[in-house]
Amino acid sequence: MLKQIEKDMMEALKNKNKEKAGALRLLISKCKNKAIEVGHELSDSEVIKVLQTAAKQHKESIRMYKEGNRDDLVEAEMNELQFVESYLPSMMSEEEVRSLVENIISEVGASQMSDFGKVMPQVMKKGAGKVDGNVAQSIVKELLS
Repeated sequence: MLKQIEKDMMEALKNKNKEKAGALRLLISKCKNKAIEVGHELSDSEVIKVLQTAAKQHKESIRMYKEGNRDDLVEAEMNELQFVESYLPSMMSEEEVRSLVENIISEVGASQMSDFGKVMPQVMKKGAGKVDGNVAQSIVKELLS
């Protein structure tokens, strides 16, 4: 997966798409830093985790820039977020997440808010990178309250 991102960055450079090349260069840098941190080449699933972290950071930046009325920066962050998300597996819909949460609640026998800690890790594990944690969290809270 990292090789594909590198290949796409080279293609963006050839096409003089500086914005895409810059965003992909940043992703490659984050992946290489993570590889140094863990001491081995990253697997595709590890690369996906780095990309998910980057996407989460972009979303947070977008939120903060909107609060600060910095529309110029919002647009730049949204463009970078699109480049990141193009490499991520498609996320589950809210209905799919709800179904997954309901199944896990019945599996672990959760019935109250104190069972939140039993349910959320299972949701994130079974969702394997396809579940938005904030969506899952709100559904779990809704169903357990």
